[in-house]
Amino acid sequence: MVAVPDKNDHVTHINSNPTKMIAKSQSATIGNDTGDGVDREEMISVAAYYRAEHRGFAGDDSLSDWLGAEAEIDSMLRNLKDTKAHLRGR
Repeated sequence: MVAVPDKNDHVTHINSNPTKMIAKSQSATIGNDTGDGVDREEMISVAAYYRAEHRGFAGDDSLSDWLGAEAEIDSMLRNLKDTKAHLRGR
């Protein structure tokens, strides 16, 4: 588990493996609950943490980390939804 501050500086304890969380989102849709028990905001929080870690936690750019992570996760969820719709149409 990793303690990660969210956009309101509240600390959340989350799994330290974002790949596992993303892999679990096979039935994800845009919204806070991805449909399989994985919370979109939690996924964003993990991605934002890793963005901050990648830049060495230098400076106070947490808003940029959060917004970039949000765009990344939302894009991933949209692509997953589109892929599933395409596969159902076969």
